Amino acid sequence: MKKLIPLLLSSIVLVLLGIVVGSVRIPFREIVSSFSLKTLKMALSSPNSLKGNTYIILQIRLPRVLLAYFVGVSLASAGTASQALFKNPLADPYIIGISGGAAVGASIAALYFPRYMGFFALLGALLAVSTVYRIAKVNGHIPVDTLLLAGIALGFFTSALTSYLLYVGRESVHNAIFWLMGTFNGAVWKEVRLVMLSSVLGTLFLFMSWKELNLLLLGEESISIGLDINLYRKLIIGVISLLTSFAVATSGIIGFVGLISPHAMRLVFGPNHKRLLPASALFGGSLMVFADLLARSLLSPTEVPVGIITALFGAPFFIYLLMKKKRGELLG
Repeated sequence: MKKLIPLLLSSIVLVLLGIVVGSVRIPFREIVSSFSLKTLKMALSSPNSLKGNTYIILQIRLPRVLLAYFVGVSLASAGTASQALFKNPLADPYIIGISGGAAVGASIAALYFPRYMGFFALLGALLAVSTVYRIAKVNGHIPVDTLLLAGIALGFFTSALTSYLLYVGRESVHNAIFWLMGTFNGAVWKEVRLVMLSSVLGTLFLFMSWKELNLLLLGEESISIGLDINLYRKLIIGVISLLTSFAVATSGIIGFVGLISPHAMRLVFGPNHKRLLPASALFGGSLMVFADLLARSLLSPTEVPVGIITALFGAPFFIYLLMKKKRGELLG
């Protein structure tokens, strides 16, 4: 577990960097003073009373950085659990259509029930993962080809459905398209609290289920050693959907974080989920904050949707994994 300390420290450094970097230059001493007990009380009780740079730090930059970090933690944890659940190293909430399902649910809620975006995104994610699971399963196994084809087909379908819903709601189409490509712009504390809660609860459940996730990799053989495999499959599907849906509902569709994080950490920590899960979660959070820093710095003052940044890194990585799979160098 000592290997986790550098990951934890890099997370802290990146979060601090995310607070420091911005279009407005703020002296470091003002950043430090913004975190005094007095200003933090004001931020909680009467945020509109905050002035100047303190307002920028506590009401704009800090919520954005924390939202990015916990979305990264959620997607990385969901990706790690997906790979164990499907016994497939290419599984990821984005690639197998779970994010698309959550986006459809969130789009319906945005048009008709804006107060319940998280709930509708969760329903969409549950429906998507259940559909992919049923389509891809062949004689108790989930081959790579059928999983990817089912995920891609569902992804096209949900993308078309989401586009239609956004077309219907034309008045907000610009903001909706930006949301679909992934963004943390305009993050507010209400969203941060929702994602933090779902991220912490879901990730803790997965941490405590590391033995079961290891056994799920064995498939039906785990029944003989006492695991109620159907129960744990349903629980894991529910947790993956919870993590993905709240991330999508607040930040749009951000792909490949759940694919890159477990693979990168598996090289360092191995396949045991006791170490792999916390490492992937920390790496995913840091990766998301770093991608957001690039998104708002590359063409400053114009902002690039963060989903484009992760796709630029993630798509070549996905092709690399497919090539390894083709050569038989990747298990699953």
